[in-house]
Amino acid sequence: MALSALSIFFGVLGNITAALLFLSPVPTFWRILKNRSTEEFESVPYIILFLNASLWTYYGLITPNGFLLVTINGFGATVQAIYILIFLIFATTRMKVKTAILVVVLDVGVVVGAILITRLTMGLEAQIDTIGLMCTCVTIISFASPLAAMKTVILTKSVEYMPFLLSFFYFLTAFSWTVYAILVRDLFIGVSFFIIFLMQKLKSWQFCWTKS
Repeated sequence: MALSALSIFFGVLGNITAALLFLSPVPTFWRILKNRSTEEFESVPYIILFLNASLWTYYGLITPNGFLLVTINGFGATVQAIYILIFLIFATTRMKVKTAILVVVLDVGVVVGAILITRLTMGLEAQIDTIGLMCTCVTIISFASPLAAMKTVILTKSVEYMPFLLSFFYFLTAFSWTVYAILVRDLFIGVSFFIIFLMQKLKSWQFCWTKS
């Protein structure tokens, strides 16, 4: 009973911090709406995050006790869809075409293809393993992307391009879901977020080194 309550606590904490991460680009999109232009912003990160949230939502639906996964990733997919829609409205023609192609290929093609293929050709356990592996790969790619800022930090010795608060929420989200995965014994959640936890730990060391 104590373990169950503890897993719910860390799952809810992970949901709260993940929700804050999903909402962190709101100032960027408010700027896009005000200027009626996407300027130099890219849609790719939001397309990848939509793919990630969609796969985890489906994984939560086919696994026991997946309610927390479904709620936060359903929310995340909705938020990313709004971001992508704003891109499609205000981007240049070239960016609109690029965004639309990626959405069709990744967010529709990959998700629908994965669901149909696994459901039609596999038993439930194999479905869980296959979708879980896909979730792990996409999560590492999508959540590790902010690490690209580390090169700039090293070269400039400035943390301007690696905001501490955002990095802290990434760290807290990864930590919460890692502990949750250990408590519920979910290998795919555990591997995904433990790797991200280590990456964020590396970022925190970089932040401290730059400040020193």
